[in-house]
Amino acid sequence: MSLLKTPARFALVSVAASLVTMGLKFTAFWMTGSVGIFSDAAESVINLAAGLIALAALLLASRPADKQHPYGHDKVEYFASGVEGTMILIAAAAIIIASLGRLAAPVPLENLGIGGAVLILAATINYIAARLLLHGAEKHDSITLEADAKHLMTDVWTSAAVVAGVGVILVAPREWSFLDPLIAMAVALNILRSGIDLLRRSWHGLMDHTLPAEEVRIVQQAVQAQVPEAPFHGLRSRKSGSRRFVDMHLLLPGSCTVQEAHELCDRIEQQVEARLDKTSLTIHVEPVEDDSSWDGHNMGGVANDGSDVSAPLPNQEKRQGG
Repeated sequence: MSLLKTPARFALVSVAASLVTMGLKFTAFWMTGSVGIFSDAAESVINLAAGLIALAALLLASRPADKQHPYGHDKVEYFASGVEGTMILIAAAAIIIASLGRLAAPVPLENLGIGGAVLILAATINYIAARLLLHGAEKHDSITLEADAKHLMTDVWTSAAVVAGVGVILVAPREWSFLDPLIAMAVALNILRSGIDLLRRSWHGLMDHTLPAEEVRIVQQAVQAQVPEAPFHGLRSRKSGSRRFVDMHLLLPGSCTVQEAHELCDRIEQQVEARLDKTSLTIHVEPVEDDSSWDGHNMGGVANDGSDVSAPLPNQEKRQGG
């Protein structure tokens, strides 16, 4: 598959933007000596690394399933966002350490006007790149592109805060010189929040966290539209990158033929896939008359009432009791 036809093409935008803005910000730091601008430049290094990781992850995730990976390679996106989150935390710690040192030993700042103008240009580039990545994330349902886009947007707000601080220092350089390291520390805290959020979402993905409630309801509605009276349980779901996997137990009359059950399951699957892209739905059919079929309380997942199953299904006790 051509690179230009995969989500990875959006990651190339991130890499290019990070290279350009990193050069601009380090030039501004060299001209001004501002630790606030340095913190912004340091985040651009992380942006570049994150863009490269995202590019590699998306290229791997686009590979088809094989014998060793029958469910595909999509979960690599969670590893990528986890690595990115860790790198963000490291960058935040480095910025805080540098800021504390500058707060203890202030250094005169120079050429702040030119430095601020350079930051505004860099922020504009990042904003355009972030909007393109968000479009790609929505189009391809990619957590990697979404994480990279939000990271770039964090950089935009970081630059805005630094520019505001630079403007204050320009007006009163001596009285407000302490503001430079304080802004850098505020930036670091904002970066820290972004890193923790990425790690949390990566953890959920790797731990097979269930799909959002509204997506689970789509599956329930598809079943109820085809067989309104049929009980079901053990509706379990997870997401792997942009792919969704759902399995469930559907209880049908024992008189239902294999052909009829197959056609019914096909209709349910088609209805779900029409509303949820890249969804693999597996339905296990059981006879409703058999007491052993009513084991939802052992399965977990979701049952007819839409709640998590922690007790026997409705009517189960009556059936098991005869």
